[in-house]
Amino acid sequence: MPEGNVIHNQARRLSRAFRGKVVVVDSPQGRFADGAARVSGTVVRKVEAHGKHLYIGFENDLWIHIHLGLFGKWRMGKGEAPEPQGQLRLRIRTDESFAELRGPTVCEVLTPQEKKASVARIGPDPIRADADPEAAWAKVHRSSQSIGSLLMDQRIFAGVGNIYRAEVLFRHDISPFRPGKEISRAEFDGIWADLVLLMTQGTKNGRIDTVRPEHMPAVMGRDARVDRHGGEVYVYRRAGMHCYLCDSEIRIAEMQGRNLYWCPRCQKS
Repeated sequence: MPEGNVIHNQARRLSRAFRGKVVVVDSPQGRFADGAARVSGTVVRKVEAHGKHLYIGFENDLWIHIHLGLFGKWRMGKGEAPEPQGQLRLRIRTDESFAELRGPTVCEVLTPQEKKASVARIGPDPIRADADPEAAWAKVHRSSQSIGSLLMDQRIFAGVGNIYRAEVLFRHDISPFRPGKEISRAEFDGIWADLVLLMTQGTKNGRIDTVRPEHMPAVMGRDARVDRHGGEVYVYRRAGMHCYLCDSEIRIAEMQGRNLYWCPRCQKS
């Protein structure tokens, strides 16, 4: 499932292509035909990302709400839209640009009130300038759940996924198994500030890099990472390999159905 930086990047691309323009919206697959008809022929007013949720606002005050889930995928391009191929749930187009959406978990039209309620269920998003970390802290410092679990809770840290979870905890020498109530305020502030930095960079760069400059391949004389996700990381998907800092073996375990990666020496507590 894409992490929040990917959704913010998609929101920016959709905004550049369609904001302020009259768009044709349809559903070649047919499953979203009624929803598409409610907004087709109107102007796109705004495109927003909140964590892993994307909202496209129209001049008639309706919003399309999209959550990609595990299988959703956008295809965007310039020029006239090609003939539909495969199961296209949603297509947005002008004479200059097009965007095609396949396989989302959620694709629905919302009224302003419904959109407000939808956003209210999402936690603070480190990428958004209006995010309130106090809301996340209030839940973390009272919780007996592990900080590794809490970081993946979209009601607490919107947009954080498996990569950012593993990497931010490594960067702060915090065990993913430590209960949230044992995280100090200073540690929480450090985690939040780092998520703001890393996730914002990930949005701008289109890839996730979490390794500090002094630990990059050219500096350490090591091979660059080869992985379909791209980017340099410390522990994510490096199980069985040696830690760049202490040479211990990176561990893997399952936490709430997702793979968890950490260094047992660097992240003792």
